Amino acid sequence: MTGSTPDRLTRALADRYRIERELGQGGMATVYLAQDLRHDRKVAVKVLKPELAAVLGGERFVVEIKTTAALQHPHILPLFDSGTADGFLYYVMPYIQGETLRDKLSRETQLGIDEAVRITREVADALDYAHRHGVIHRDIKPENILLHDGRPMVADFGIALAVSAAAGGRMTETGLSLGTPHYMSPEQATAEKELTNRSDVYSLGCVLYEMLTGSPPHVGATAQQIVMKIVMDPVRPVTELRKTVPLHVAAAVGKAVEKLPADRFESAKAFAEALGNPAFGAGTIGMTAPSGSVYRQRNSKTLGLVAAIALLATTAALWGWLRPEPGRPVRWFSVALPDSLSLGGSGNYRLALSPDGERLAYAGRSAGRQGGGILLRRLDQLGVTAIPGTDGGVNPSFSPDGRQLAFLATGAPRSIRVVSLAGGPAITLTDSLVDTGGLAWGQDGYIYYDGHLEGDGIARVRETGGAPEIVTRPDSAGGERYHNAPAPLPNRRGVLFTAVREVGRPEASEIAVVDLGTGKHRTLTRGVLAIYSPTGHLLYITSDGTLMAAPFDQDRLALTGEGVAITGGVSTRGVSRADLALANGTLVYAAGAPVLNRRELVWVTRDGAATAVDPAWTRFLAYPRISPDGRRVALSVVEGGVQPEVWVKQLDRGPALRLTAQGGRSGTWFPNGQRILYSGPAGLQSVPADGSALPALVRATTGTVPMLLPEISPDGQWVSYSARGNLYLARISGDTARRDVAATPALELSPVISPNGRWIAYVSNESGQLEVYVRPFPETQTTRWPVSTGGGVNPRWRRDGAELFFIRPNGDFLAVPVGPGPVFTAGVPSVLFSAEPFQSAEAGVGYDVHPDGKRFLMLRQIGGARSDELILVENLPAMLQTRVVPR
Repeated sequence: MTGSTPDRLTRALADRYRIERELGQGGMATVYLAQDLRHDRKVAVKVLKPELAAVLGGERFVVEIKTTAALQHPHILPLFDSGTADGFLYYVMPYIQGETLRDKLSRETQLGIDEAVRITREVADALDYAHRHGVIHRDIKPENILLHDGRPMVADFGIALAVSAAAGGRMTETGLSLGTPHYMSPEQATAEKELTNRSDVYSLGCVLYEMLTGSPPHVGATAQQIVMKIVMDPVRPVTELRKTVPLHVAAAVGKAVEKLPADRFESAKAFAEALGNPAFGAGTIGMTAPSGSVYRQRNSKTLGLVAAIALLATTAALWGWLRPEPGRPVRWFSVALPDSLSLGGSGNYRLALSPDGERLAYAGRSAGRQGGGILLRRLDQLGVTAIPGTDGGVNPSFSPDGRQLAFLATGAPRSIRVVSLAGGPAITLTDSLVDTGGLAWGQDGYIYYDGHLEGDGIARVRETGGAPEIVTRPDSAGGERYHNAPAPLPNRRGVLFTAVREVGRPEASEIAVVDLGTGKHRTLTRGVLAIYSPTGHLLYITSDGTLMAAPFDQDRLALTGEGVAITGGVSTRGVSRADLALANGTLVYAAGAPVLNRRELVWVTRDGAATAVDPAWTRFLAYPRISPDGRRVALSVVEGGVQPEVWVKQLDRGPALRLTAQGGRSGTWFPNGQRILYSGPAGLQSVPADGSALPALVRATTGTVPMLLPEISPDGQWVSYSARGNLYLARISGDTARRDVAATPALELSPVISPNGRWIAYVSNESGQLEVYVRPFPETQTTRWPVSTGGGVNPRWRRDGAELFFIRPNGDFLAVPVGPGPVFTAGVPSVLFSAEPFQSAEAGVGYDVHPDGKRFLMLRQIGGARSDELILVENLPAMLQTRVVPR
């Protein structure tokens, strides 16, 4: 459906129904909750997919559906209305408060035996009634069985028949198919035109099999594989999977799922009676293959013939299950992005495809927007547009209907936001301990994200907002450090994610899956990022940038075959960052050399020439601050664990010393060069630069809000720091009070006090984007002067105060002359070089200025530069289904 469908539908049905919201989508229709204006009641309006409606024709469908409207049974969901409106074909049913059997199975996996048998007998009673009235359902499955106060009601009765009859044998024109592969009878799977009531008996037997064992009788990585198993493979007896099932129930299930219709129950009523008869089966259990050469000889011929028929018929029967289009080749393209609109946010996840595979959303460096924001490009067009309200956004993810976009807002505090692609403000869903390690919008109404609610695991929040929920907790005893990169499965039963074990070793990371029903997770394979392909495959990236594919059963949450390399050269960054998106058979990924999660210190001169400080010393580094004498550097280092610690290193090739052991970052030097002030777990703490004493608390934090990026005034009396997007100024000792630096509702960060103690430079988004400003110090609220235009971050002073440096969103590194007088005056900024090759181009990672003012201490990634080349692969299913097969 197009983005305008809800509006068109609302107008078309305005005289009879008021459309309120979408309830869900199926293979043939989209379901809406509506108010029946004539009868003042809630109803469910099902609207057939446009491609299906185009083939059927309204009058034919309405005629065919009349048979269904006549069905009246306590376990059949009645049909209230049907018709055509502005090209839409629709039918109306009661809106039932409750859940589907699929929802219940997704939550519980297996049902109690008595409950499963009761539900089956009541559904069989409905089937028997319909069969006696000449209606075969053709699509019995857990999704079509609603549970209202525990009582089953069968939905969509006869709709599949009406669609088939109205189409007149032209279903292949729609790209859709009738029936669901896991529950298809063999005769339906082989596309026989005439089906009997025994086909519904088979499907109901499969549903009972799943209620008892937790899985349908036949599963596979693709629809074709499932169909071939239905046609050729025997069904395992229920008692092999669940020994407590009574023998007569197992025997009844076995008879219901016999391959030949003549071997099944003659009616749904007979099936129900057998389930209630303890004497049924006389001690034998169905689904047990006969032994001996006679059976083998007979079945080697019949199954061979059936297999041949199945191979000829699967084209028609499986058209709608993401099967590659016949004759359509797999094509690979390089997608160019304009320099001014290239990929940004390299520390995050940057790509998303709309569900129809037509639109690409990515985190970009849009000119004039700090950190860029989320950009949108239609793949059939060259133009790129910025999505309003997403400034600084990363980790984009489309809603299942493609109308909205969720993203991570990187300002303080980080938050999960949702914006409508039709326009309007971005809405914050949660800012509760949100981290940068990815987010994804699931089919179940939740947005999954990297969170710190209890442990460093995966969290989720409803798409309408509310309190976040814990999904996973790392297995610390098993060596897991944290979880990120959630990817919910479409069947709503599980979520894929990355389990990181060591920050410096991406090769140790693993792909894992959590069972949403039990909350337990297990690892699947080594890798740094994974997504699910509806072809029944797990797509995952290894630490060396190889894209792999392996058969994966999302119902069992298990791999069913070995991984096969699809391509190499995927750009990986750090431990688990990579860019990979898949929708509607189209794959997009970012190509380039792997960028390891290690950085080196480099000296960069004013003309941009870079020289490594100490090539032998590389770590995960951030926030370098040069000592007053220029001989040492304090910085944050992550090594082995997940929390940063404060280190001091001799410049250039001298030794390095770790000063903290309980966590510490963004350290800065006291004016005398003897101690370092840093942001610690308890607040602002100080430690001797030679490690001669333990850290001491200087200023306790308030609640759980960290005190970041502290800066000490030249006289050593004041400290300025950032906390939850605000800047504060406080005395280092004595007075415990603090005051706002700017006292505005804008986001403010990165304070830095001038060497003469007269000014404080900082960054604010009060203009709508991050810019550099200067205020008087310490009386900061009297006035302020803008310094940058077109965006600016990471301000730093030259040691004599004659220049102020900052970085633009496009990576340009600028110097601004500063006048020496008592009133602040700034000259015209000039570009010195591009900071793009250095991590300093990212807000918060930082750099520092040497006391001589002629060079800068910056950070450079080890392992290759970032690449903005995007690779697009069309018709990926054709490759997966021929190259990657289950065991």
